[in-house]
Amino acid sequence: MSKVLVLKSSILGDYSQSNALIDHLVNVKADSISTIIERDLVAHPLPVLDGELAGGLRGGDNLTQRQKETIALSDQLINEIKTSDTIIIGAPMYNFSIPTQLKNWFDLIARAGVTFSYTENGPVGLLTGKKVIVVSSRGGMHKGNATDTMVPYLTTILGFVGMTEVEFVYAEALNMGDEMADKGRVEAKAQIEELAI
Repeated sequence: MSKVLVLKSSILGDYSQSNALIDHLVNVKADSISTIIERDLVAHPLPVLDGELAGGLRGGDNLTQRQKETIALSDQLINEIKTSDTIIIGAPMYNFSIPTQLKNWFDLIARAGVTFSYTENGPVGLLTGKKVIVVSSRGGMHKGNATDTMVPYLTTILGFVGMTEVEFVYAEALNMGDEMADKGRVEAKAQIEELAI
């Protein structure tokens, strides 16, 4: 049985294709899931990283109240990862990138000395032994093309903090007419059926 962390980042609410596919994934794999932590990064947005918060996340004395609160939130987010076996990330493509809300999550969990460390051989990720499933919905068709800048970014940032076992579920062509959208959803659900959690 797996402990699962679900991150939703779609701004489309009830119309979200990535959220619907995540819900489908959780329902299909329910027998292999013991507990779920769900965090909707849009309904409950995280603070945007700025100079004050970046300085605070490095620690030190004389921290402002805002810095202390953000460190506590960051610790909570990181603990949610540490206590989970599988992380399911909803990552719809907006203007060739991930949603701002998801970027804010990465900015709060990528912390030197906490989730990665610098060594003489380069950075080493500390959040190891996790399986990550990224559900990515797209209006067009980008998989395997230069326009898919999300997959290299997500693979890099996840690997940077130690999460190297990453699988992608693609739901493409969702704004290219009903027939293409239906095909994209069917193919995404077929990928979901093959996943192990």
